[in-house]
Amino acid sequence: MTSILTTAAALALTAATGVAAAQDVPLIERTKLFGNPTRTGGQLSPDGKWVSFIAPRDGVMNVWVAPVGDPAAAKPLTAEKQRPIRQTFWAPDSRQVLFVQDKGGDENFLLYGVDIATAQQKSLTPFEKTRAMPIGTSHTIKDRMLVGVNNRDPRWHDVYDLNLTTGQLTKVFQNDGYAGFVADDQLKVRIAEKTRADGGTDYFRVNGTTVEATPFATVTYEDAGNTTPLGFTNDGRTLYWADARGRDTAALVAQDVASGKTTVVGQDAKADITGGLFNPATGQVEAYGVYYLRNEYKPVGTAVAADLDFLKAQGKGQFYVGSRTDADDKWLVTYDGVTSPSATYLYDRTAKKLTELYVTRPELVGAPLVAMHPVEIATRDGLTMPSYLTLPKGADANGDGKADKPVPMILWVHGGPWARDGYGYNSYHQWFANRGYAVLSVNYRGSTGFGKKFVSAADLQWGRKMHDDLLDAVDWAVKQGVTRKDTVAIGGGSYGGYATLAGLTMTPDAFACGVDIVGPSNLNTLLATIPPYWEAGKQQMYRRMGDPTTDAGKALLKERSPLTYATAIRKPLLIGQGANDPRVNVAESDQIVAAMEAKDIPVTYVVFPDEGHGFARPVNNIAFNAVAENFLAGCLGGRAEPIGTALQGSTAQVRKGATHVKGLDATAAPAAAR
Repeated sequence: MTSILTTAAALALTAATGVAAAQDVPLIERTKLFGNPTRTGGQLSPDGKWVSFIAPRDGVMNVWVAPVGDPAAAKPLTAEKQRPIRQTFWAPDSRQVLFVQDKGGDENFLLYGVDIATAQQKSLTPFEKTRAMPIGTSHTIKDRMLVGVNNRDPRWHDVYDLNLTTGQLTKVFQNDGYAGFVADDQLKVRIAEKTRADGGTDYFRVNGTTVEATPFATVTYEDAGNTTPLGFTNDGRTLYWADARGRDTAALVAQDVASGKTTVVGQDAKADITGGLFNPATGQVEAYGVYYLRNEYKPVGTAVAADLDFLKAQGKGQFYVGSRTDADDKWLVTYDGVTSPSATYLYDRTAKKLTELYVTRPELVGAPLVAMHPVEIATRDGLTMPSYLTLPKGADANGDGKADKPVPMILWVHGGPWARDGYGYNSYHQWFANRGYAVLSVNYRGSTGFGKKFVSAADLQWGRKMHDDLLDAVDWAVKQGVTRKDTVAIGGGSYGGYATLAGLTMTPDAFACGVDIVGPSNLNTLLATIPPYWEAGKQQMYRRMGDPTTDAGKALLKERSPLTYATAIRKPLLIGQGANDPRVNVAESDQIVAAMEAKDIPVTYVVFPDEGHGFARPVNNIAFNAVAENFLAGCLGGRAEPIGTALQGSTAQVRKGATHVKGLDATAAPAAAR
């Protein structure tokens, strides 16, 4: 059993790998990287008079609002005391800011509204053990919206008409088996989506409360992950799709509702179309996004072409167009400079003028941030993985993305797995690089955005070809001189946590250590405890992962579960878990910790009783990251800001292995096992 490196060994490794060069670079404090942003999540009111954003109030992220011409006059509207608000949007009449909030990470998100004039807050879906889901808003109907609520049957969301003024909910459609709905600008449900037993999807027209018996569109299992209706134009005559039928990557397709005729608006050979910019008054598409290595807008016609050219010409970095006013005279635009914190601007289309509203993390202005480099990495069976490499200053003096010398590396794996890594400022990449590590994030097979073949190549490949992709990425980094094979750690959250556990169990000598955040260890128990409102997606998950309702499927899932090989672990492991996680139950971490403890295999295990799938409260996130960077310093020899008082004020419970991490034993909560 290989134990945690001693201090002497860590120092020797530091000298051998060149991490010491990072000592010349100022240390960026964890709180600057992972504490509350100063402002984030900006949204323009539809009438163009206000801008809302999320900002700290007494240390907790709350909703604020300001006159669009005077952001310094912002006032708080909400007063959350514990859990940060993270998602907001404006009511169509510009009188309220709406937001969703759960309790302790249980993901039972309820809908709330807060009046901008009085700051009076109202629960718009006042239920318990319920998850509300916005279904539709309108450009022309200002005082109502459609919302889905699963309080009758936790598997399915009934559709309600919500009067935003009075709060009255009126059921308009009882849902007994539909995965989702599409409404038009008149707030009429027009389409119902139903998952088939083979994992495909059928789409049905809805007339009032009647669903037609025959689907007007059928999407196969292979296409279902990349094909979905995006919405109607405001006149209801055109339906836009992201559509992979008959092609590999999803195209933007316009369908004439009356005739059924489809027209390809835009497509790309390497990447799925990622949505678009739609005119607020007409709902017609004016540009669409293509995101392969970087995001880029492609104009449709001339309506916004000059605006996009102007915004790109500012040279402030990759940009994203956020909210647009009803009059479409003002946009909110956020620039991501990668080596600087993102900044959000008010764009006056008439004057062609940008006015800075806020910088998300002004404390990072002038900090020693480093570039992120998009790279393409080949897998052993011929796929191409769009990936992102960040090098510490000590290993890339001229910033060209080519390593001057090998340094320890962290393979940071994204969750999902049906998600993707992207280009831009990344707190984890900057944090690790500042500590002296190279960081590599790869879009392994199964990652979304690169076509259906890339997604399907991961079917039934958890812990096999998906894991081979990660090993191939490490081999690439070694051949490029980025790192050495014996100085690579693996880490990540959700599927990234699973990949960490798979790496340390199934290939026990491939990585020097691992950091698992809310990762499943037992795929059979994972699928047995998924939330009830995932019912519609179960067949797709079974076809992609393994079917737990069959003996063969259970056997495959057991074979691909890290818990099956827990006794093979011989490298240091750190696990972080939210006790209220509805996706990856706390039992997933408990199981593998118990299996390791039974064989006297060391592990450090930190649980947060007020968190779910990840750590939403910054004080908890900072606490875990304090443990993580000192854990990694012991394993890889990089720099670390001492743990100090980082756990104070958090709810961290160090349930196992406090003595395995330098500085943790003295600060751990009483629950720590020493």
